[in-house]
Amino acid sequence: MDASRRSFLKTTAVAGGAVAAGLAGSGKAAGTSPVTAPPVHPHLPSPSPRALKILILGGTGFIGPHQVEYALSRGHEVTLFNRGRTNTHLFPGVEKLVGDRANDLSALEGRSWDAVVDNSATSAPQWVELSANLLKDSCERYIFVSTRSVYADTSRVPMTIAAPVWTYESANVDPGAERLPYGLAKALSEQIARDAFGPDRTLVFRPGLIIGPGDTTDRFTYWPVRIHRGGEVLAPGDGTDPVQIIDVRDFGEWLVEMAEAGESGTYNVVGPRTPRPMAELLYGIRAVTTAESTFTWVDTDFLINAGLRPYRELPVWRPARDGAEGFARFDLTPEVEKGLTFRSLADTTAATLEYHFSRSAERQSALRAGVSAEREREVLDLWRAFRRAG
Repeated sequence: MDASRRSFLKTTAVAGGAVAAGLAGSGKAAGTSPVTAPPVHPHLPSPSPRALKILILGGTGFIGPHQVEYALSRGHEVTLFNRGRTNTHLFPGVEKLVGDRANDLSALEGRSWDAVVDNSATSAPQWVELSANLLKDSCERYIFVSTRSVYADTSRVPMTIAAPVWTYESANVDPGAERLPYGLAKALSEQIARDAFGPDRTLVFRPGLIIGPGDTTDRFTYWPVRIHRGGEVLAPGDGTDPVQIIDVRDFGEWLVEMAEAGESGTYNVVGPRTPRPMAELLYGIRAVTTAESTFTWVDTDFLINAGLRPYRELPVWRPARDGAEGFARFDLTPEVEKGLTFRSLADTTAATLEYHFSRSAERQSALRAGVSAEREREVLDLWRAFRRAG
């Protein structure tokens, strides 16, 4: 175990919970005194009132294993269908059917389930059409994992499912096009599922950025890892831009519980309920590390002109302007009323870092998101020179 992981594990045994809002203005340095450990999440594994037979299309990537683990802990019978190429060691006691979403669903023929969960990350409506039409008479409910990207307009405040989604016309795409933009493809897939199963038997989730242990994209992981490294951290904007993301475990648990309840309809899946300012996010992450770090907030336009783009080189962050005013300002009243809950930022950060340090040294050193250390220093130097020049 390397020194950085030992340091992190020692700290997370005592670090956690009380983060956020007040720290940004308090001037209190992270790690100066221990705080309480992250609270236990309210969803405790316990038997479901009704055992279900659940078919999961996929199930071995990022979000699938969390769904499987929670479903099994609640007493459900789970079947996985995939190509049998990814994480084949997982869940040795679970039935696994092999096939291909694109052209071979024969392993599903003649079988029945209470619910099918479609986790496909691809933007291929034809996959949904094949599976939904095959299963519509043998499954009670189709649960489709869509995306916040289906919204054609995120300028509304607050955002709700009433906001318009992409169509061929609004996306300016020919219906005969072979390749479709991601948001349009997911919007079309939603409707395909509803057409096959009917609105009363279709449950659609529209998650935003899904984060937490197991995420190989590193889009959230960048921030805990960067802050854990310490030193001067480039922080985007002025700290007030809102953030709404979702821990993969919160999403997986809620999806299973919604299936148990026989729910239908369309729901957004982001959190927390009250958007978290970017400053609160970064200071909250810092409270879980041992690092001696400081934040230098850099103007949005300066960053964009320097080639550091929101949600790309600077992941998670998206300025609330230029048509994205509602991007992280979702009204989650319907979702919370249906049982969606949010674990602490300290819990998510600790679990994300633990997952990161479990990876190979090569993978730890090659994050797939965020700005490099060299480029970060360069932009910070340019920012200081710009400020000195007035």
